[in-house]
Amino acid sequence: MVPPERHRQNMNPASRLAIFGSPPAFAEKLHVGRPNIGNRDRFLARLNDILDKRWLTNRGEYVIELERRIGRLVGVRNCVLVSNGTVGLELLIRALGLTGEVIVPAFTFVATAHALQWQEITPVFADIDPDTHCLDPGSVESMITPRTSGIIGVHVWGRPCAIEDLAGIAARRNLKLTFDAAHAFACSHEGRMIGSFGEAEVFSFHATKLINTFEGGAIVTDNDSLAEKLRLMQNFGFAGYDRVIYIGTNGKMSEVCAAMGLTNLDSLDEVIKCNRANYEAYQRQLAGIPGMRLLAYDKRHSSNYQYVVVTVGDDSLLTRDELVEVLHAENVMARRYFFPGVHRMEPYKSYFPHAHLLLPVTEQVCRQVLILPTGTAVSEAEIARVCEVIRTALGAASLVRKRLAALRRPAS
Repeated sequence: MVPPERHRQNMNPASRLAIFGSPPAFAEKLHVGRPNIGNRDRFLARLNDILDKRWLTNRGEYVIELERRIGRLVGVRNCVLVSNGTVGLELLIRALGLTGEVIVPAFTFVATAHALQWQEITPVFADIDPDTHCLDPGSVESMITPRTSGIIGVHVWGRPCAIEDLAGIAARRNLKLTFDAAHAFACSHEGRMIGSFGEAEVFSFHATKLINTFEGGAIVTDNDSLAEKLRLMQNFGFAGYDRVIYIGTNGKMSEVCAAMGLTNLDSLDEVIKCNRANYEAYQRQLAGIPGMRLLAYDKRHSSNYQYVVVTVGDDSLLTRDELVEVLHAENVMARRYFFPGVHRMEPYKSYFPHAHLLLPVTEQVCRQVLILPTGTAVSEAEIARVCEVIRTALGAASLVRKRLAALRRPAS
């Protein structure tokens, strides 16, 4: 809901901003990504079927169907559904036998590093490419030591890593290569679907992702023996009734979660179409604003357009953090994704206090990245209003900066 425009008429541009006392542009919070629900009737029909059959977990028909459909979409023989993407990473890391050190970006969600550290494997942070925000192969090569056992690339924003370069490094140095593909479901690289590269890849189906299963994830691979080991590991090591042959945990997906995933998958094309339309609306609205660069998606690769990513450059009239303050006052919950970088989070900040000296691009991107609301719950009119707030704030930058400084001062 947006307050009537009359509240903002007859005001100079700066005074229309909420930080100056005007009503927020949005009466309710506009989040970066609200969950995609899909067709509610289809989901409820599946839910009633699950309840009628009383098969709630332990690899029922909906889990099997979702694994089959994901494997077919990605173009791999094996899809192992798991309870969430983090558990998927942990299982894969263990199944691959990674030890010692594994090279990862610091510009990622903290779970990428935690999945290693949880198993007493040291995440070694390499820098990223300034254009793609994915691992820089040159930095990766420089971080390899005799203790390095693998590389985990992250397809940030659904934009593919430098896959061939990383694969070449892994082959030359006898390292395991895998990918955190949490952002990249239904994306491709040079005509081949993400999920089919490296030893295996891990998807996240968290509530805010393109396809959600409430909570969930998947490990996808063409390595049959690896998939067999993963299936054992995610179900306590059971190989048939009352027969445990391997150490394992409980990483299964439930039937209800799989039903939600199937319902979302039914709407995949419509969701991507909506995301792309939103991205193009932002592209039109933000064009020509100094210091604001909307990250482009490479036309050689298909994308899910799940994220609208803006870098607020040093030539911007306001900093990224100042814009975030302005937008939050308007109930636009823009995000500073992966801020301040995993290398500046605990325990890594204490383990590697000088890591930032080797990560100049990561440091810069962490200061500049701004993620704007999109998804099926966001309209083109709302996008226009978000961009109007940005233009207004930048057009009165000196007044905005002074006002923000005053608001930050504690009351005497």
